[in-house]
Amino acid sequence: MNGAPVLQVRVTAKVCEADDICSFELLPVEGELPPFEAGAHIDVHVRDGLVRQYSLCSRPHERHSYQIGVLREPASRGGSMAMHDEIEVGHVVTIGAPKNHFPLQAAARSLLFAGGIGVTPILAMAEALSAAGADFEMHYSARTPERAAFRARIAKSPFAGRVHFHYDSGDAAQKLDALRSLGAPEPGTHIYVCGPGGYIDHVLASASALGWPPAQVHREYFSAAPVDAGGDAPFDVRLASSGQVFKIPVGRTVVEVLAENGIDIPVSCEQGVCGTCLMRVLDGVPEHRDVYLTDEERAANDQFTPCCSRSKSALLLLDL
Repeated sequence: MNGAPVLQVRVTAKVCEADDICSFELLPVEGELPPFEAGAHIDVHVRDGLVRQYSLCSRPHERHSYQIGVLREPASRGGSMAMHDEIEVGHVVTIGAPKNHFPLQAAARSLLFAGGIGVTPILAMAEALSAAGADFEMHYSARTPERAAFRARIAKSPFAGRVHFHYDSGDAAQKLDALRSLGAPEPGTHIYVCGPGGYIDHVLASASALGWPPAQVHREYFSAAPVDAGGDAPFDVRLASSGQVFKIPVGRTVVEVLAENGIDIPVSCEQGVCGTCLMRVLDGVPEHRDVYLTDEERAANDQFTPCCSRSKSALLLLDL
C-alpha cells in the first residue's frame, strides 16, 4: 500500500449472510483499531500482491472490531474468491487504516439507497444516523430475499421500520420506484447510493430528472464499467518536477509505465474507483475512465486517475 499505515487483525467470525455473501469480523492482534466514520473502507491484503477494498459495515460507534461483507464474484479479479475460499476464522490478515471517500454530510434528512452488496457502507450509515437520532429512510434492493445480506441484523435494529426491501423476484408493487422514493428535491435532504453500476446510474438519473442538485447526491461505485479501448492511441506524459517525458502505449497505464521507470504512485483498486492514485494535471486534456470523480470534477480537467484514465491530448503535464 505504498507506505500507508497497516494493521494486523485476526478473523474471529466468518458468517454466511446471504447467497454468495460472507461477513468477516476482524479484531486487532494487539492494541486498538482506529476509529472510523460511516462510509469508510479498508484495504485488505488478501494474500501477497492481492489487495482489495471492502467497506466497513460495523456500527461506527463500536471500536472493538471491524466488520466487512464480501460478495463472491467468479468474474472478478480474484479478491472475492480468495476471501471466500482462503480466509478462515483464526487467520491473521493485514489491513490498511480506514479511508472515507463516501462520508455522511450534515443534513436534516438522509435518503439511503443500497443495491446488493452496496448495502455494506449504507448499513453503517443507517447505524450512525440511528444512533444520532437523525431522520432517514433506507431502500435496499436485491435480486431475491436470499441474496439480501444482513436481513436479520436489520430486523433486530432500532431502525428496522425505516428500511424498505425491494426484490427483483417479487411482485411489481414492492419493487423500487426511484422517482417515488426520492420525491421532490428538499434543501435539507441528502441522497446516498451504492451498489452495481446500473443500479447507481438508475438512482442518479432519477434524481437528476427530479431536479435534485448534484451537491446533495452522493454515490460510491465498487467497480468500474468495462471500457471500449478500440480507439485508444499512445500519448506522452511529462513530469513537471524533472521534465522527463514518458510514452504511454496502447494497453499500458500511466502507473505501469512510471513504475517501470522507478517512479511509484500509490495505488489500490487500479480501476479508478478509490481515488488513491489521483493526481493533478497541469496541462492537457485527460480522458477520464474512473468512477471516482464527479462530472464537475471531470469537466475541470485538472486531475485524473493514472491507474486507468488516458489522454485526449498528445501530452499530459503532471504535477509530479
